[in-house]
Amino acid sequence: MSSKMKSFFPKVSMGKRLALVFSAIFIMVAFAVYQTTKATVTIMTDDREDITVTTHAETVGQLLKEQELSISEEDEVSPSLHEPITGNMTVEWMKAAKISVSKDGEDQDVWTTADTIEEIIDEQNITLNKHDYLNKDLDTSVEEGMQVTYESAFPVTLKYDGEKEEVMTTSTTVADLLKDAGIETDKDDRIEPGKDKNITGKTDIEIVRVEKVTDVVEEEVDYATVTRRDDSLPNGEEEVVENGKKGVIEKHYEVVLEDGEEVSRELIEEELVEESKDKVVAVGARTETAAASRGGSSQTASERTISMQATAYTANCSGCSGVTATGVDLNSSPNKKVVAVDPSVIPLGSRVYVKGYGEAVAADTGGAIKGNKIDLHVPSKAEARRFGVQTLEVTVLD
Repeated sequence: MSSKMKSFFPKVSMGKRLALVFSAIFIMVAFAVYQTTKATVTIMTDDREDITVTTHAETVGQLLKEQELSISEEDEVSPSLHEPITGNMTVEWMKAAKISVSKDGEDQDVWTTADTIEEIIDEQNITLNKHDYLNKDLDTSVEEGMQVTYESAFPVTLKYDGEKEEVMTTSTTVADLLKDAGIETDKDDRIEPGKDKNITGKTDIEIVRVEKVTDVVEEEVDYATVTRRDDSLPNGEEEVVENGKKGVIEKHYEVVLEDGEEVSRELIEEELVEESKDKVVAVGARTETAAASRGGSSQTASERTISMQATAYTANCSGCSGVTATGVDLNSSPNKKVVAVDPSVIPLGSRVYVKGYGEAVAADTGGAIKGNKIDLHVPSKAEARRFGVQTLEVTVLD
């Protein structure tokens, strides 16, 4: 035995020395056997590289704990935590993500190990139809804290442009539905219910196309007949001096159409295209006594008679001041005989005689009193309505 061995066992007998050597050999052999009996396991995770370890753990759960891996109840481990460890084993560990799922307005937090939104839809037992709304693409990867929103489409009855159809939608307002359906409306169109109204599956929506157009209509204006005294003709004999000619007026109407049907018409402008021309008739007055009389008075050479369209008005009509164009206060004289005329036909201040009304003064004008028209002042609105529109002979006295 070498000097080194002697120094290591200076006071130990040979037998004891052999026992120590065999014990060391046994420990080394036992350690080698212990090491060789470990199972080799590969742990596959979804957020890190695979881990390969050797272990004497009896179950998958013990192995993961041994590796200081924190497993939650929502995680998915395959094989399960209670499965025994075997050699060359692969353990898959998928960590669960917490996401928010809103389904037809109902919100809930969901733990999932799904990889994509499509798998989430399957987990939630959602049947995704063509018109349903989903805020994520199906192939979108699932991430912690993400929001998934699903709304199922419902039917709405839509009536427009002569058609009636049922559309599927997830829109919450009428405006959103029309936008999604690609239906354009003009500012004048009527939408029932309104654009800002909320809609449900029971909602019926109708679009009434409203169009405003201008219709121009030409109307004839009748001419007046003016008589003139002619002392050269026998009494009562008439002779046409000038033939009358009808005028033309353009009336501009604003016409409202709903779905092509006229619903209203309003006169907005009148334009005189061609003035009418009076018919002038000479009336014979060649007698010894000049017998053409009116209420005891004789017609003079300065008098003329005109066939006119007559209406009636009151001092307290809408927009009226009660004071005439020449300053006559009809409010204080409700029974005064005053007529409104076109000054180019009958000069203001003239005295006139209107059959059935009597003698009056031309002391007023009116926006609608043009040409051979005359407006008779009466005490009350009721009397003005009863008078209506008449054609009367008006004699200008002076």
